[in-house]
Amino acid sequence: TSAQRNRSNAQGKPRNPTLKNEDLKEMLESNKESLKLEAMKRIVGLIAKGKNASELFPAVVKNVASKNIELKKLVYVYLVRYAEEQQDLALLSISTFQRALKDPNQLIRASALRVLSSIRVPIIVPIMMLAIKEAATDLSPYVRKTAAHAIQKLYSLDPDQKEHLIEVIEKLLKDKSTLVAGSVVMAFEEVCPDRIDLIHKNYRKLCNLLVDVEEWGQVVIIHMLTRYARTQFVSPWREEGGIERTIYSFYDSEEERKVEQTRPYIMDPDHRLLLRNTKPLLQSRNTAVVMAVSQLYWHLAPKHELSIITKSLVRLLRSHREVQYVVLQNIATMSIQRKGMFEPFMKSFYVRSTDATHIKTLKLEILTNLANEANISTILREFQTYVKSQDKAFAAATIQAIGRCATNISEVTDTCLNGLVLLLSNRDETVVAESVVVIKKLLQTQPSQHSDIIKHMAKLFDNITVPMARASILWLMGEYCEHVPKIAPDVLRKMAKTFTNEEDIVKLQIVNLAAKLYLTNSKQTKLLTQYILNLGKYDQNYDIRDRTRFIRQLIVPNEKSGALSKYARRILMAPKPAPVLQSAFKDRDRFQLGTLSHTLNSQASGYLELSDWPAVAPDQSVRNVEVVEPVRLPCIFILFYFLKIMLKIESESEENSDDSNKSSSSQSEKSSSESDSEKKKKTLKNKKLQQQKPDSKDRLLLIIMTKYILIHIVLSISTQFFVNCMCSLLHLCVFLACQFDAVSWHVHVSLQASSPVFVPETSHELLHRMTGKGLSAQYRFTRQPCIYGNSMVSLQLTLSNSSDQALENIHISEKSSTGQNIHRFNAIERLEPQASVTVSMGVDFNDSTQAANFQLCTKEDEFSVSIQPAVGELLLPITMSEADFTKEQGKLMGMNESSATITMKPENVSSQSVNRKVVSVANIGVIPSSQENIYRFAGKTVSSGSLVLVSVALKDPDAVITINTEKTVIGSMLLRQFKTALTNSGP
Repeated sequence: TSAQRNRSNAQGKPRNPTLKNEDLKEMLESNKESLKLEAMKRIVGLIAKGKNASELFPAVVKNVASKNIELKKLVYVYLVRYAEEQQDLALLSISTFQRALKDPNQLIRASALRVLSSIRVPIIVPIMMLAIKEAATDLSPYVRKTAAHAIQKLYSLDPDQKEHLIEVIEKLLKDKSTLVAGSVVMAFEEVCPDRIDLIHKNYRKLCNLLVDVEEWGQVVIIHMLTRYARTQFVSPWREEGGIERTIYSFYDSEEERKVEQTRPYIMDPDHRLLLRNTKPLLQSRNTAVVMAVSQLYWHLAPKHELSIITKSLVRLLRSHREVQYVVLQNIATMSIQRKGMFEPFMKSFYVRSTDATHIKTLKLEILTNLANEANISTILREFQTYVKSQDKAFAAATIQAIGRCATNISEVTDTCLNGLVLLLSNRDETVVAESVVVIKKLLQTQPSQHSDIIKHMAKLFDNITVPMARASILWLMGEYCEHVPKIAPDVLRKMAKTFTNEEDIVKLQIVNLAAKLYLTNSKQTKLLTQYILNLGKYDQNYDIRDRTRFIRQLIVPNEKSGALSKYARRILMAPKPAPVLQSAFKDRDRFQLGTLSHTLNSQASGYLELSDWPAVAPDQSVRNVEVVEPVRLPCIFILFYFLKIMLKIESESEENSDDSNKSSSSQSEKSSSESDSEKKKKTLKNKKLQQQKPDSKDRLLLIIMTKYILIHIVLSISTQFFVNCMCSLLHLCVFLACQFDAVSWHVHVSLQASSPVFVPETSHELLHRMTGKGLSAQYRFTRQPCIYGNSMVSLQLTLSNSSDQALENIHISEKSSTGQNIHRFNAIERLEPQASVTVSMGVDFNDSTQAANFQLCTKEDEFSVSIQPAVGELLLPITMSEADFTKEQGKLMGMNESSATITMKPENVSSQSVNRKVVSVANIGVIPSSQENIYRFAGKTVSSGSLVLVSVALKDPDAVITINTEKTVIGSMLLRQFKTALTNSGP
């Protein structure tokens, strides 16, 4: 019983997992929704801890049709986890999942599709295909996102559905929602990565949406766009000076080959669009996004622009060691080809005592790559400290790094050799062994000048026990035996005594030493050589036996020896090329940076190679999208509104005429039978009806006016007339809706634009006078409605001439902006020295904080400038009643709401301080509030007109900031700025 189980728990006995599952089953089979909900929470908690809850599947799946939304969500979470394992039981509930695909709740629809795609049974492929197609057209972007995820699952289950899935992918690629973009690109990469033609029309849209896509979607899109760009644009690296040289073939005519043509490299605007829109993501908090942008710049950007990724990569070195490992690997690859990128940040790669061994090794690799004549002394001093490390593997790697520096920089070769020789007396045999191996490689470059080092190593031979080090010394003795003629035979004598006890690698070098001494000093070593060859002849290792027989036949001529023995000295004593010490990352650039294949230095499954740059750029017109001017939504409302008014008025007039005829014909018949009281009732009723209906003159006027306006709407719906008259028609429609209750059309007449509460005087630098050759420019946001367009943000530019010469024809280039719509100011014909002029302009930022880039030109020069908007400047203030504020706020709950709790400074608690700080951050209006300690503000986005509602509730000493808006990205950015403003002291 439960009481017995509780007693056993109280006594400290461990709880039986089977009994616990029985409790959960009882709760799931209960009639109380609260118990079922509690059971599901516990089960999901078990799954989160990694425990197996599969035996509860039958009890859980019974609740899949529950009417409780919260319970249903948890059931779907469980089913997604175990549907693949319990396929038979899941199939029994498939009809429930299909019904859930039509559920009004978007989370339920998405969860049902997720569970359905998790059932890995081929028999339901048609059902899954139909569900995915329906979900791809769902009104909810969250459901469409889930459909994109389901595409990958269906493709892995049945690859034969590829063509049908490509149709769905093509449809979802056109989706304008940032929630869907990353998921559908992932499906594209999984199903049809070679179908580049699907990307052409969506390329610019993906570039512009990239900043607002969620972080992991950004990573996927950036990698896909990197591959796309390598197939569609020409290389920006053709010549160092940016000049592309045309080389003619052998069969070209003489006239064509007389002059070698050169033309400057001009970057494709779409290529530049990609680089410009990914640059802000280098400041992302997600390390994968920063790494993705860095690899994009490495593979696509001109070489002189690569420096912008350096600081971002160095910043990532403060992250966890797993992140450091991947980033350092990519930096190691970059530093081989572009040393100058990371040389200013060399101290960031100094090894810390807390670093793991693999992190230390990578930093050592980078420092070695960055070494040059200017900084080698600093690096070698750092290496001297590393050699003393208690980490033996790291100390050995440091010695190898010193050897590489000595090989690459000839000025420090002697210094490095002397330092390595000093290490031969180190107590640590690992350090000594590694030093011997590196010295051996260095001595091959200048053997005649270092006979003293070879003698010193021979004296230390008896104390060295590491096989590789002993073999290296023996190889040096044999290779340069003529430089140490007295020491080499004595070393061979010692080796003959210990031959049988040596390692195989040492035995092979003893045989080689004996053979070389036999050829150069046979008088002293003939008998020793024969003795060693006899020992090797019967050795247990067949490699040594084979080498011994080969050497005997080569150096000891006899009747069976062939002509080869005549060349024994030339074979064994031939000069060997000096070894080249290379970085382990030298060949890793064949893989795309940031990929698993690059990390493993081996091609991983699913890796997509970057193609070579095309010799000739493909047609860029394939990315052009025909912009069809859409009929705005108010036009449809107005059209149907007037139609309904006209039809209803005409039908009412016909009914009234019929009623009057009938009443006149029957009036005489009924007048005798009606009483006086009934006549009075009818008279009052008729008066009320007449009060509710307009009189005949107004009715006639309305019919004439309605027909007249309808004719103009139909005739001018595709002309500029309709666009210009849109506001007037909409106001007329509102007026008629108030006058005649023909249809019930809800209009927000309480939302009114208001003047800005606060206008900042702060100016931002657009162009410095040094960069602009005397021309300087500053801009500020006026927070006023823009006169150039309703969707534009109004700006004021101040242009100053600080040079001693007049500047002419100051204007904005027509070829400037590709992302934003910019209304340019009229060209300034002449600006005298030390003079200033103020002009106005408008920019449509599309409700995004992405910078507007354009060219500010004079008669002689062009300067690239950019305007970076603060998120608060993308709004316009509005006013409304407190009731309307509460009503609109209720419509923007859930995913459209962002909130945070902060602790405010005491000086910020007053209403005046709160209002001042909020309106200084954002251009919004103050809404009157009847509640104490609750402050409300309202505005709308300039471009789309979406509502932005802000409320600040003071709960001493904390404050709760709530922002409600459909533009969730703007809401989250505003929330961060409000938190900063309200927690800081001062203005």
